[in-house]
Amino acid sequence: MPTAKKLTDREVAEAIARLPGWRVANDKLHRELVFEDFKAAFAFMTRVAVLAEDRDHHPDWSNVYNRVTIDLETHDAGGITEKDCDLATAIERLLESA
Repeated sequence: MPTAKKLTDREVAEAIARLPGWRVANDKLHRELVFEDFKAAFAFMTRVAVLAEDRDHHPDWSNVYNRVTIDLETHDAGGITEKDCDLATAIERLLESA
């Protein structure tokens, strides 16, 4: 399977413009979220895990009580690709539907 193509800075900027709450940090798409409590944060992570598994593209993330931090990058491409933008978009849709 071919490696995903790393996006240019301009392509990343265009993607970020369509992804409210996301920014670039350390050459990764980055989002920090705060939920009502641990149970809500973990439930969100469970739903994202299904999205990630369906796409065979998994986030670098962490959870501390009600906070979830997500970083997306395509490791074998050395940066942000369409795969990351696609997962970030799916995560946003999940948040909108909650």
